[in-house]
Amino acid sequence: MVWFKRKDRKVVTETKDKKEIPEGLWYKCPKCKIVVTSEEHKSTLWVCQKCNHHERINSNEYFELLFDEGLYTELDANMTSGDPLEFEDTKKYVDRIEATQNKAGYKDAVTTGYGKLDGKDISIACMNFNFIGGSMGSVVGEKIARAIKYAIDHEVPFMMISKSGGARMMEAAFSLMQMAKTSARLSQLSKKGIPYISMLTDPTTGGITASFAMLGDINIAEPGALIGFAGPRVVKETIGKDLPEGFQTSEFVKEHGFLDFIVERKNLKSKVSQFLRMTYYNQSK
Repeated sequence: MVWFKRKDRKVVTETKDKKEIPEGLWYKCPKCKIVVTSEEHKSTLWVCQKCNHHERINSNEYFELLFDEGLYTELDANMTSGDPLEFEDTKKYVDRIEATQNKAGYKDAVTTGYGKLDGKDISIACMNFNFIGGSMGSVVGEKIARAIKYAIDHEVPFMMISKSGGARMMEAAFSLMQMAKTSARLSQLSKKGIPYISMLTDPTTGGITASFAMLGDINIAEPGALIGFAGPRVVKETIGKDLPEGFQTSEFVKEHGFLDFIVERKNLKSKVSQFLRMTYYNQSK
């Protein structure tokens, strides 16, 4: 027996009457698949409340978190990449740079600046992964070197937040030279007795890991970050063996002695402040 019967089966919702949900209102965790509003996700510093997955964020978000009241002065804000090799693959390098700048909202894959962290001066460089995978070109190396130079000249600590796929192939040797440049500048910082905090986030790979990312007075990382030189697939194909569970995660790297500690994003500012007060700013700074 049918209790309810639709009188008109031809009733349909016209396309023009359908309600579209605006993009960006919701966030779905790629790890546990929980769905929350974007505002709620932002309120937890872009960390999943259920599984603690740390979503990738860029310099705007880190600077807002670390600098007091989110206030800082940007260094070399208008520096952009040249095209020394006149590189072209599926599109010209100059066109790719321009398109990425418009889409990502950054001039290049790193942003540098100085300000106060818990009332103490600091210089910070942070990589932007949404700019060609955070790849290191000549601008990235130069801006980091200048941020370190600022720290040397003003005798303030330097913090590097790495997030990168490695060297930028469009600049070839010009990109690889940045490994030596930044490492040399860090050596000058060390000789001055000024602390360098290196923070590795997901992912930190390639020439970044092989240079400035692993040279910190302390090397710290976010939970679950991918850290290594070559990716797991390449390593597995090279050695011809299955990799251990959790290979190249920050937890695995820490267990094998390459990290000092892992810090959750909500505790990052207090941990950095504690380290600097214990090692530097208690010395009449």
